[in-house]
Amino acid sequence: MNQNELAQTFNEIFKMDQKPRFFFAPGRINLIGEHTDYNGGHVFPAAISFGTYAVARQRSDQKLRFYSMNFPEKGIIECELADLSHNTDHDWANFPKGMIYFFIKHGFSIPYGMDILFYGNIPNGAGLSSSASIEMATGVVLEGLFDLEIDRLRMIQLGQNVENHYIGVNSGIMDQFAIGKGKKDFAILLDCQTLKYSYAPVELMDHEIVIINSNKQRTLAGSKYNERRAQCEQALSDIRTEIEVSSLGELTGEQFEQHKYLIQDDTNRKRAKHAVYENERTVQALKELKQGNIAAFGKLMNESHVSLRDDYEVTGAELDTIAQAAWNHTGVIGARMTGAGFGGCAIAIVHQTQIESFKENLTESYTKEFGFPPSFYEAKISDGAKELTEEFWT
Repeated sequence: MNQNELAQTFNEIFKMDQKPRFFFAPGRINLIGEHTDYNGGHVFPAAISFGTYAVARQRSDQKLRFYSMNFPEKGIIECELADLSHNTDHDWANFPKGMIYFFIKHGFSIPYGMDILFYGNIPNGAGLSSSASIEMATGVVLEGLFDLEIDRLRMIQLGQNVENHYIGVNSGIMDQFAIGKGKKDFAILLDCQTLKYSYAPVELMDHEIVIINSNKQRTLAGSKYNERRAQCEQALSDIRTEIEVSSLGELTGEQFEQHKYLIQDDTNRKRAKHAVYENERTVQALKELKQGNIAAFGKLMNESHVSLRDDYEVTGAELDTIAQAAWNHTGVIGARMTGAGFGGCAIAIVHQTQIESFKENLTESYTKEFGFPPSFYEAKISDGAKELTEEFWT
């Protein structure tokens, strides 16, 4: 989608003949460190070249008008600045509405309405964080149109507020952080407890990151995501009867083994085991990548998927089939589900010479198993959310 097409669609939809402004927020993948963010552990995400374009202009009244090229059948969704309450009829538009609501609630001046057109090339429901991408795209729109001075971490936290307190998904901060702070060719090791972070160059030599969409739709709010979080919180509560820790992410594997008997429920013990060991894998993954040891990095990815399958139980048949096929394929050094699970996407690190045969073989076996093919995306690691200058389009 180029600048002229977006501008033309914007003007056709909103019956305007003015040049709007253009913004972009990427999606994200998480290389390793799944379901550790809300457990106070580390994550290792990266912003990707797929994401959400937002085309916007300020109005002179209080009206907000939203349109998504991805959901044209929904038409223009309208509301007033005076009423930004969650409305199920507004469907996807609740994400930008929630962002505007929290900006105003936290004292930022939004005196006028807006027309905003969204276009996303993240597959809907794929688990590459399209909702956080829309939130952060809206954040940079507000920052740009109203000349707001907002610290990027503050914007990231407001995006998380939208998920937790407006949409009702008890998610951590990883998605918004990766999208807000992304950096081209770098992943981010983030301590979700302290929000300390560091960038790590992702140098995969002659390998590429391939995203495999299972094409099984997933919805977080209606899934067992909140249940998993509650199970971990109960496990932590049990452990705290004897030792003082504020999160599972503070525990080493050795400490967990010493105290796991305190966790009353067998299922909760498995959930906590994943959170603790996944955190250790994530910290180790950064070390391996910095040393250029991508084979060891790939092995940690594989171990992550097994833990998500057996202890956290969030993978499902589709993602397990993809991972297993990847592990069996020549030239794949690591593969795992990415995102919350329950469908969505997996990622594989594949040698450049093997990418086409990997796609062909996986398509054949997966289609035979499930009756529909997976989709593939070769992702570049990109910058975070920003206004787009003319240079971007040239």
